[in-house]
Amino acid sequence: MHNILTPRFWSPFQMIVMSFWGLIAAGTILLMIPAATAEGKGAPFLTAFFTTVSASCVTGLTVENTGIYWSGFGQAVILFLIQIGGLGVVTMAVTLTMASGRRIDLMQRSTMQEALAVPQLGGIVRILRFILKFTFGIEAIGALLLMPVFCRDYGWSQGVWMAVFHAVSAFCNAGFDLLGTRGGGSLMAYAGDPLVNLTIMALIVAGGLGFITWADLHVNGWRFRAYRLQTKIILTMTGLLIVVPAAILFFQELSGEPFGLRVLESLFQAVTPRTAGFNTIDIESLSEEGRIILVVLMLTGGSPGSTAGGIKTTTAFTLAATAAASLRMRADVECFSRRLAPETRQQALTIFLLYLMLFSGSTYLICVLDSIPVVDCMVETSSALGTVGLSIGLTEKLGSISQLVLCGLMFFGRVGALTMIYAMHARRRPSLGRMPEEKITVG
Repeated sequence: MHNILTPRFWSPFQMIVMSFWGLIAAGTILLMIPAATAEGKGAPFLTAFFTTVSASCVTGLTVENTGIYWSGFGQAVILFLIQIGGLGVVTMAVTLTMASGRRIDLMQRSTMQEALAVPQLGGIVRILRFILKFTFGIEAIGALLLMPVFCRDYGWSQGVWMAVFHAVSAFCNAGFDLLGTRGGGSLMAYAGDPLVNLTIMALIVAGGLGFITWADLHVNGWRFRAYRLQTKIILTMTGLLIVVPAAILFFQELSGEPFGLRVLESLFQAVTPRTAGFNTIDIESLSEEGRIILVVLMLTGGSPGSTAGGIKTTTAFTLAATAAASLRMRADVECFSRRLAPETRQQALTIFLLYLMLFSGSTYLICVLDSIPVVDCMVETSSALGTVGLSIGLTEKLGSISQLVLCGLMFFGRVGALTMIYAMHARRRPSLGRMPEEKITVG
């Protein structure tokens, strides 16, 4: 018990989990004070807690309209939670340690390695500097590109704040917006604006690729052959998960729109379900087939070591490659002239099964508790588990227990399946022997 309650005995995975709980506790307290709401009365505990979990886990699901319910101070707190949650609490803590001139110890370096999905411990400080420069640089460029539009519509002071807020929210794949009910909510008022659409999409993809992927691109430029295997997989999967859903949405869901608007809407709605949470079309108007596409994209998510959630593109690729190898009667899983390690395949299967159990279990529970159709529940639960934030308007209508279930899904989706598993098993026990092997028939 003493080891559990003493931080210096925590493993890196436990440090990551507890740091997020600390951020959630602080954010909840700040959002409950009177100055955080537009009416000056302070938010109820569940509202503050749900919003804090959603922001710190960069999800975007809300029980109150962000642009209407929260004051400027409350919106600033939400933006702070989004930024910290996107980069990771551990990343920001180590950044403050560096800024104070103190030395980063081995424990902090090890925790950083796990938080950022860095393959080796060496060079952590150099990678951290790159991440901070890249993050704030991309967010600044995004804000500058959005400023002309928002300043035109809201004036300079409010327009600058809107541009900064949405740039950070998009890069961190959070999906929070300040547009209130204008145009139907989210970014629907700018569905036909190429500048807003392309800027937000670029920010979402940039945040979802992963910091280590960008470091690889920075070092090797356009030389695809020189990239690490993980980078090749991430780029391939990202391209497929944008082009294929966009084509389906273009021909199936948006056939009645003008051509130019159809292109923008289909591309945007193919990019944003992979954990961003913005929308330029009415999600409630989608057919059940269209909603199923969103569910698949939301559960897949972004890439390891990024601001995105979901099972991750590398996990989906590993499962598909393993299935393909099995169909071809191959023992090894090979791709891009490399062989995937058996433990990678085992981890991918574990992650997928955990997400599948949480997704199906929470969907069933909310269906029973709130008497909601299954497909609608699937959209909400996959949105929470994938830290997306897309909603068909159910979140604020759910009961308290269902909202707490969504909070649990958001936390699990942001921290990650493997981190949660390793946090619960801080000390790996050495295997003293192996049981006799016996084959069974499957399939």
